[in-house]
Amino acid sequence: MVQLPKPLLVAIAVIFGFVFFGSRFYQSVPAGHVAVATLFGEVQPKHYAEGLHVPVNPLFDWYLYDVRQKTHSETSNVPSQDQLQTKIDVSVQYRIVGSETPSILKETGSIANVLAVHVVPQLRSQIREQGKTIKRAEDFFLEETQNTLQVALLEGLKDYLGTKGVAVEAVLIRDITLPPFITKAIEGKKEREQEVEKQKAELERYNTEQQQKIALAIAEKDAASAEAEKRRLIADAQAYEITKINEAIGKNPNYVKLEALKALQAISKDPAAKIYFVNGDSPQPLPLMHMGETK
Repeated sequence: MVQLPKPLLVAIAVIFGFVFFGSRFYQSVPAGHVAVATLFGEVQPKHYAEGLHVPVNPLFDWYLYDVRQKTHSETSNVPSQDQLQTKIDVSVQYRIVGSETPSILKETGSIANVLAVHVVPQLRSQIREQGKTIKRAEDFFLEETQNTLQVALLEGLKDYLGTKGVAVEAVLIRDITLPPFITKAIEGKKEREQEVEKQKAELERYNTEQQQKIALAIAEKDAASAEAEKRRLIADAQAYEITKINEAIGKNPNYVKLEALKALQAISKDPAAKIYFVNGDSPQPLPLMHMGETK
């Protein structure tokens, strides 16, 4: 039997190992993932971040965990203190903590198991517990109630799921569906409120119109008063003028004669007028026949 040199045997063994095990001497972890290794079923305490890891034990078995953010949505019927059921749609944003993946693999298993064993049951439980603090179903529509509910759910899930290797980042209430008869009552209330607002607007419009009419009437009254005052002032001026004329006549009798001469002059210009000789000592003017008339 031919004896092979020892170095050749070593080389053959190395080549055989690479051929047999191949890529098991390195591990490539994709982006957004971590890897956990087991050796004969025993979970290794170290997790492997994304990237290439060389060398690794070729006997390792590998489990990948997606550590990117995920969203789970849940619809639950939540009883309030008035024993009415309100349907609430909630979304939870969470991610797997990479450093906790060895413990997750050992105690829970895959991400699907984490969701089914921890996230979903705890979310449902927290929603029911928080619903018990709400007095009336319609209070779920209040912004304050929704904010309080979101904060309480977030804190409760963080406290519990944080110990399970799950980081909860946000809790969002997507939709709330009240019992049908409450929804109808709320819609009726809204319609009544809208009708009241409509009536208020109509009343305000009417009041505005009335105020405008009052202002117009006041303006017209002021204009009439101003016109009356104008006429009064004119009448006062005329009366004053007459008074002054009378005073002038009383103080100067010749003023009457002057005015009579003016009138006589005006009469003389009229061919149809009769001519009078006025005797200053006679109480009556003496009419003369139409002189120069031809018969």
